[in-house]
Amino acid sequence: MTTTVVLNSTITCPVCGHRKSETMPTDACVWFYECEHCKTVLRPKPGDCCVYCSYGTNRCPPMQQSGSCCASQVR
Repeated sequence: MTTTVVLNSTITCPVCGHRKSETMPTDACVWFYECEHCKTVLRPKPGDCCVYCSYGTNRCPPMQQSGSCCASQVR
């Protein structure tokens, strides 16, 4: 069975509520994201591996594929 990975995610800023659709990278985690509206720099919530897992509508590609954090794949 093949899992379809969704590469688009809409990030919602928890400070101002601004939403922006982004294409997630498949080969790297995104640990910092600056809201283009209020300029707040978002970081992952405790227990999440990246900003997409914390603030996006879809989890990052490694989490979608294997359920493991993209940061855990770095050695």
